[in-house]
This record gives sequence, structure tokens and C-alpha cells, in this order.
Amino acid sequence: YKRNGSEEARERLISEYAYLAKYAVDRLNLCPTGALSYEDLIGHAIVGLIDAIEKFDPERNVKFETYALARIKGEVIDVIRALDWVPRSVRKQENDLRRAYARLEIELERPPSDQEVADFLGISVEELEQMLVDIGQSAVLSLDEIIAGGGDVLASPASSDAEDPAASAERADQKRILAKAIDELPERERTVLALYYYENLTQKEIAAVLGVTESRVCQIHTKAVLRLAGKLSRAAACYAAVA
Repeated sequence: YKRNGSEEARERLISEYAYLAKYAVDRLNLCPTGALSYEDLIGHAIVGLIDAIEKFDPERNVKFETYALARIKGEVIDVIRALDWVPRSVRKQENDLRRAYARLEIELERPPSDQEVADFLGISVEELEQMLVDIGQSAVLSLDEIIAGGGDVLASPASSDAEDPAASAERADQKRILAKAIDELPERERTVLALYYYENLTQKEIAAVLGVTESRVCQIHTKAVLRLAGKLSRAAACYAAVA
């Protein structure tokens, strides 16, 4: 297709890789809303696939599937963000938890325990666990947005800015910061992130591997995302202050 621009070749590529659209939507684990049905999400994912086919550069050392998945997830996330589908109450919970994890890590100089986070928020551990499940999808989108933007050190696609030295240097710095933040996570949280983003397992599959419930995997994943979001936000603020 890249050699001759054949529409027939383009259609074959779309058909051959259409499974990536469903795979990406299923991995985001989204609940259809009144504004977007499952079929709508798949449709937007196909748009992302077509964009990937148009922009993919075979000369770069990256698999098409890896590149396409990032483009597909980015397209779906953009649409959902534009609709602001997350209820305000859930968004507030996410922001409260993000601030709690960030502040406690600074004060304690280590990742806080569930009990410490619950005490900080004035709730029980059981209520904290339910909050983590409730905001799970919102947190997934937050991290996937970072990844779609090029900050993923677990399965990094090629960037359209790769040939720009300044952009490449900034991206390398972002990856270094994210890698350090991931390395500082508790072991169980690092394991879940690796299985989800590098091994491409679903939360159900991760639960089977770890011998825990799917809701527990959701809680662990959400905690990891909240910690990373807080760490990256602080790093970005420091970077902006220096710049």
C-alpha cells in the first residue's frame, strides 16, 4: 500500500488488522454510555486503525501492531475525553486519591499503605477499596493517555516526532522519568502493569496468573496509575519551573 497507494491493498490491511480495534476497546474495559455504544467505540477504533495505516513508516524499527494499538487507543481516548463521560463524583474521587497518594509519598518518603491512605481521607480501608474499583476506568484512561502520547516505556511505539532532535530528547526524558516512577512502585503494582501493558493480558487473565479476583487486579492497577499520575505531575511541574 505504501509503495503504490492501492485502495485495494488499503482495504485488505483494514480487514486484516480490524481485530486490533476490538482488542483495544476490550482491553480498555469501558462501559458503554448513553452517548457511546460498544459499536460506536469499535467504529472510532477503526478510525484509529485507518490513521495508523496512513501514517505508519515501514522504515522505522517498530512492529505495525504496536504502532497501531497506540493510535487506536489514542483515538478512542480522545473521543471519550471530548464527551467527558466520567461522572463528576468519580472524577472528584480520582483527584482526591491522586493528591492523597502524592502527598503521602512525599511525607513518608515511600509508597503509603492502604490503611495510611484511608486514614488520610478519613474513610475505612473497605471504602477505599470500593473507590479504587469505582474509578478504575477513569484511571486506566489517564495512564493510556500518557502512553498514547508517547510516554510508555513498556511498549513504546515510534513517534511522528522521532526525527526531530528536540522532540526526541524531550521524549527520552519523559521515558526516563516514567521508568523511574514505575521502578519506585511496590512490586505487585509493577507486576500488574507489566502484565497489562507489556504482556497485553486482560485484567481477567492477570487475575488468573496472580491467583486473585478480577476486582483486586482492578484495585492494584488503579493504585499504580494514581501513583504514577501523581509522580509524573510533580515531575512535569518541576520541569516547567526549571524551563
